[in-house]
Amino acid sequence: MAVKLSKINLNDYKPLRDVIFNTLRQAIIMGELKPGERLMEIQLAEKMGVSRTPVREAIRKLELEGLVVMIPRKGAHVAELSIKDIMDVLEVRSSLDGLASALAAKRITKDELKELKNIVNQFAQYIEKNNVQGLIKKDVEFHEMIYRASRNEKLIQISTNLKEQIHRFRVVYLKDYSSPSELMKEHSNIYQAIEKQDSELAEELASIHIKHQEQAMIASLRTED
Repeated sequence: MAVKLSKINLNDYKPLRDVIFNTLRQAIIMGELKPGERLMEIQLAEKMGVSRTPVREAIRKLELEGLVVMIPRKGAHVAELSIKDIMDVLEVRSSLDGLASALAAKRITKDELKELKNIVNQFAQYIEKNNVQGLIKKDVEFHEMIYRASRNEKLIQISTNLKEQIHRFRVVYLKDYSSPSELMKEHSNIYQAIEKQDSELAEELASIHIKHQEQAMIASLRTED
């Protein structure tokens, strides 16, 4: 598959190595660079209009983040999404989202509740338009709003540390998910539990929501195998 990376904006205020790193990381997370795809330094450098050195540095940094793996005699490749990776990350996220939702049910403000409702409605609109990028954006906003409403800075910090890995899984999930309306229903149910200040139900529904994502992604990977 041809890489769709475009030339780097050399007028960006950030150091070039950081811009290249962030560009490649985003391409991996969004699925533009596919799991298992070989990362050719020369090709990537030409696509972005830069030299090979900062591209090589970015690839090494991506390897440290676990997004790239070095295969002997074959070079750098985008890390595969394994079933074990999905289970490990989403087991943690299930607990975190459950706790965040339980706390949000107790601590959310009226303005935040209104914003959360708007996000749920906007998600529904993107389903009608079959807009995957819009769905991804609103899914991120939905969960981030719940974390903010939890008023627990340590919880937010922990979730932020998992953000990139979770987002990569989210892209796969929303692209392959056969029934976005089910996802919409789950969001609505979580919202209603928070609105009713039912912390136990909010926690349960949030955990189930993540469990469904895990099951869908594992099923998708097994189908590909």
